[in-house]
Amino acid sequence: MLKALILNFLMFLHPTHVTLTTIEQHPDSDTLKVLFRMYYDDFSEDFKLYDPAFKSISIPEDKVVPDDRITEYFNDRVRITINRTPIKGRLVNVSNDGLEIILVLHYKSELNPEKLTIMNKVLTKIYSDQSNMIYLNVNGYQDAMELTPEHFTEKRNLK
Repeated sequence: MLKALILNFLMFLHPTHVTLTTIEQHPDSDTLKVLFRMYYDDFSEDFKLYDPAFKSISIPEDKVVPDDRITEYFNDRVRITINRTPIKGRLVNVSNDGLEIILVLHYKSELNPEKLTIMNKVLTKIYSDQSNMIYLNVNGYQDAMELTPEHFTEKRNLK
């Protein structure tokens, strides 16, 4: 009982409800590199909604989710469309320092994409104050946006 009270109290002390996604594509490349960061406890809660059989353990440094399940989760929660064609990410690296989980994914794109649409629903079913920050650097086009539970999709003309 005391443990449950302490855990509930600690949830109120959580610093912020935010994720950070950077999307980069260098000129003359057909690959989008996506770096995604979020607090591990938030990831654990959102992954439980995605996969109700998931049981988090108390030592988050241990590998508790297979890479293919993380890839499926991310492709479900974050969708990227290039020139009206949905593309799927491939997990390249996952790291967990006990506080944050960091994912690196690669997406096969076009050499010079003209339009990008991004939908990010990470944690939007859990926190009404969720902010999913997106930073774009695609072939010289740079922009930043904030996606929320009410506004979870953005479109950009990259030319």
